[in-house]
Amino acid sequence: MFSGIVESVMPIESSEELTNAYRIKIKKPSEFNDIKLGDSIACDGACLTVEAFDDQTMTFALAAETIKVLEWNPQSWLGKQVNLERSLRFGDRIHGHLVTGHVDSLGTVTRADLEGESFFLDVNVAETILPYVWKKGSVTLNGVSLTVNELQGSVVSVCLIPETLKRTNLGLLKPGSRINVEPDYMARAIQRSLEVRKG
Repeated sequence: MFSGIVESVMPIESSEELTNAYRIKIKKPSEFNDIKLGDSIACDGACLTVEAFDDQTMTFALAAETIKVLEWNPQSWLGKQVNLERSLRFGDRIHGHLVTGHVDSLGTVTRADLEGESFFLDVNVAETILPYVWKKGSVTLNGVSLTVNELQGSVVSVCLIPETLKRTNLGLLKPGSRINVEPDYMARAIQRSLEVRKG
């Protein structure tokens, strides 16, 4: 479980094709000095398991489902700057909202405008997640916990402050960019409970 508060942004340094999977190496932040094998780290919002690490890199495997959801393309992802967050400890303050690291789908950026100190980002999201998104609710984009400013049709609008731009890769996005989306898991759980009761 994560909070959607990015700790570091680091590049993907290598990608190795396996049988129906990929193994990637991401540059290890110097502050990640407490990680262990098997730890969960959110990489652009996708919960990945540490397979190996040294002073310079962390190694993860992308399985078939992750590859499908993220539309993994090693040519476009190699060198990409990735938002990183270590998993929460019990007792930690939660400054964002509870995030599972289970990316639901990709969205497409339709607006990315810096106006003064504010960065306005509009994302066209999959219709399947619209029941779990509402104005002033929470949504996770590339692993970043954000508040929904507006919801018009299938377009989610958020506004980023300078600190968020400085600490994440969201400021690199342009119209047409693809972005990892995870809706509020509590809303999904409530919706599923209601469906079962009706069922």
